[in-house]
Amino acid sequence: MPSIIGLLVVLISVFGGYALERGNFSVIIQPVEWMIIFGAAFGALFVASSGPSLKGVFQGAIQALTKPQLYTKQDFIDLLLLLNEVFRKIKKEGLISIEQDIENPEASRIFSAYPKILNHHLALDFIKNTFRSILTTNITHFELDALLENEIETIYEEFKNPVERLEKLADSMPGLGLVAAVLGIILTMGKIDQPPEVLGHHLSIALAGTFFGILTCYGILAPLAQKMEFFCNQHKEYLNVIRIAIVHFIGGGAPQIAVEFARRTIPPPIRPSFEELENLIKRKK
Repeated sequence: MPSIIGLLVVLISVFGGYALERGNFSVIIQPVEWMIIFGAAFGALFVASSGPSLKGVFQGAIQALTKPQLYTKQDFIDLLLLLNEVFRKIKKEGLISIEQDIENPEASRIFSAYPKILNHHLALDFIKNTFRSILTTNITHFELDALLENEIETIYEEFKNPVERLEKLADSMPGLGLVAAVLGIILTMGKIDQPPEVLGHHLSIALAGTFFGILTCYGILAPLAQKMEFFCNQHKEYLNVIRIAIVHFIGGGAPQIAVEFARRTIPPPIRPSFEELENLIKRKK
């Protein structure tokens, strides 16, 4: 909702200011120019994007408009509690004891207690595949750290691709606005024998194309791309919490120590305090 409010503030400020100056809206409301600008923009987006990245642009833009953030403090608390329970079970019953939990998390007492994580396919697959690697190989915690870091970077780049597509689209909007403006000037020059007031009116219409191109770039698409990039970073932060906790535990750390290492990587605004997490872990025991 904050993004939608921000977008409304942009539009109200721009068009409200124009109205206060007694601007003529019939000059800037030009559906044909909009067709030229936005039709060319979306056509270029389709040319430049693969199917998945194109889908990611639209899904990411909707998400950016409707969600303030992807992960809350409670999401990170749930993740730390789940990892702590998994580590404690391994410490008590051995590594092989979690095999069924990993292969069938829906039936697992540990995972089923955290339905949001169970439905978070990205995080769940990351946890499952990590423990499968640990269970089936003699991987060291150094190798595991490098493996998970590379995987997170690959996932991050996949999420970043739609952001880059939207950024390119935003950058192209002023240029496409100029295209519409030049076409308007060409049409105006064809009316050079008309009175000055007619020529002025048509020049104003031509300049409206440049206005909409610049407004769409800096007032709408560029902020949306920044919000989508913020979400990409949140995905990365969430997966890094999992990576750091598992690596420290496999490296020989006690469950609560491994979880503490992970807790300290959570961004401060949504990071649970040491006392808060400790009390929650004690209740779980």
